[in-house]
Amino acid sequence: MLYKNLLRPLFFLIDPEKVHHLVFQLIKFSQSIPGMKSIMRWMFVKKDSRLERTVFGIKFPNPVGLAAGFDKDAKLYRELSNFGFGFIEIGTITPLAQDGNPKPRMFRLPIDAGLINRMGFNNMGLDGAIERLKNRPSNIIIGGNIGKNKVTPNEEAISDYEKCFEGLFNYVDYFVVNVSSPNTPNLRALQEKEPLKALLNHLQILNTSKPTQKPILLKIAPDLTDEQLDDIIEIVNDTKIAGVIATNTTISRDGLQSDVAKVESIGAGGLSGKPLTKRSTEVIRYLAEKSNHSFPIIGVGGIHSESDAIEKLNAGASLIQLYTGFIYEGPGLVKRINNVLIG
Repeated sequence: MLYKNLLRPLFFLIDPEKVHHLVFQLIKFSQSIPGMKSIMRWMFVKKDSRLERTVFGIKFPNPVGLAAGFDKDAKLYRELSNFGFGFIEIGTITPLAQDGNPKPRMFRLPIDAGLINRMGFNNMGLDGAIERLKNRPSNIIIGGNIGKNKVTPNEEAISDYEKCFEGLFNYVDYFVVNVSSPNTPNLRALQEKEPLKALLNHLQILNTSKPTQKPILLKIAPDLTDEQLDDIIEIVNDTKIAGVIATNTTISRDGLQSDVAKVESIGAGGLSGKPLTKRSTEVIRYLAEKSNHSFPIIGVGGIHSESDAIEKLNAGASLIQLYTGFIYEGPGLVKRINNVLIG
């Protein structure tokens, strides 16, 4: 209640991207105070063997993770783990640092409990992420979300994904191939059947050459048709990747309550939050049922409550992730979900 009644109204007075960096600094500073990490863990971490999940060979302490995009550069994963997340996904990481799209590029839709962003894979690049992950605690499960640089043409995209895969291999627990962001020109073309199969097969060849393999997952858009989702199922089974993350942000603006003129003035970008809840669950259910639950799914998109989380899990997700719900509802949401899961 403190977050929603006091902190969030203050944060929402500030530009979304600026407040994101401010919150980073506050979290970092607060947890540098002696004893504060223990207090945070007491407040937010729920430890119970009934929450544990073993998915694609990894034992997760609980099924509630932090989605990619929040800790793009692996700067804050230690501190964020004290909010009770079972795993944290960093990135999207690209081989070279890039600024992303021009600002402003993140916009709130408070009436809809949504966010529109067109960040464009802004990150400090692969080498910096590796340095920050080298001494990570072994008890924090980290996923590495990887993409291509904006200037890299699609015909050469495999090279960018390979660089990120090889560079991060020893420092993350699983990989996520991001070809579904709407904010990098032509990136979603890589979701088409043949280029996607070529990319995933290439990464799997690299993976199988290692003494120990890492799970590779594919993050997909919520805007795919049923026929395209059928292709995804076929590709996952053919390439034998570990699973799917459903879903990324949507380019749809259907059903929004926000002023039409305001939404149009914002322009392009991926929409996340509550407007995505229903569609992301539909995609999860479709993939789970049509594939006969043949691969794990991480459910993400519009989880703002305990019931949203349960709905995703009942639809067929093995794990779930928060992002916009974490911003709107605050860190207490993680523990509330875990409390409900153990009854």
